[in-house]
Amino acid sequence: MRFRSTPAAVVAAFVLVLATSCGNSTPPEPAPAKAPAQPPQQPAGPPPEAPAQGGTGQLPPGHPPIQGSPSPMGTIVPPAPEAGSGAAAMVWTVPKDWVEQPPSSSMRRAQYKVPGPSGDGECVVFYFGPGQGGDAMSNVQRWASMFKKADGSSAADQAKTSESKVGDLKVLAVEVTGTYAGGMAMGMASAEEKPGYMLLGAIAEGPDSNWFFKFTGPEKTVLAQRAAFDQMLKTLRKGA
Repeated sequence: MRFRSTPAAVVAAFVLVLATSCGNSTPPEPAPAKAPAQPPQQPAGPPPEAPAQGGTGQLPPGHPPIQGSPSPMGTIVPPAPEAGSGAAAMVWTVPKDWVEQPPSSSMRRAQYKVPGPSGDGECVVFYFGPGQGGDAMSNVQRWASMFKKADGSSAADQAKTSESKVGDLKVLAVEVTGTYAGGMAMGMASAEEKPGYMLLGAIAEGPDSNWFFKFTGPEKTVLAQRAAFDQMLKTLRKGA
């Protein structure tokens, strides 16, 4: 038997028919993957504020920082009405020509207008309760940093400090002069700078907490009343 070669066209036609009868074996291309859903974006704006840590009062101008508060100028809890009274109280004799005024905040236990040759000064007594108010030296340094020299730099390095005892009470005193740039409160603009000012301050260790005596005013007024301020400190004693 003799075989004859099959024309190429016939072979190609056969392959085409076979492929058609068996169907298209090429797998379909996979659908493109979808990007993972993005979380909804938060509206623009500042982040929510952290909840206040108790109380609602703001620190009064010139007060010492409060331990445990978000910041020295943050929201704090005023001392309980009975705090600093009875055996935990501090008493003193007020100079005769000082004018007692109603305290402007619950952290002020006393407030006085102090007359003098260059205008009135002010003496404030702060009490914050046990565990509050910070240590004495930190407050002395902060008070001193409220003053500037003539060139605008801090006058804190010119502050004079001294330690003494009144009876069994330890007292840390400070004095500084210059341009007074203190007296500001949280959320308020800085107070107007006052050149030619002076501060006499004293921090006394009371029965349960420090007591802060801060006397500020025109330098001539503070100098004229310096003896009165020193004498007042000498009368400090415990008890109601």
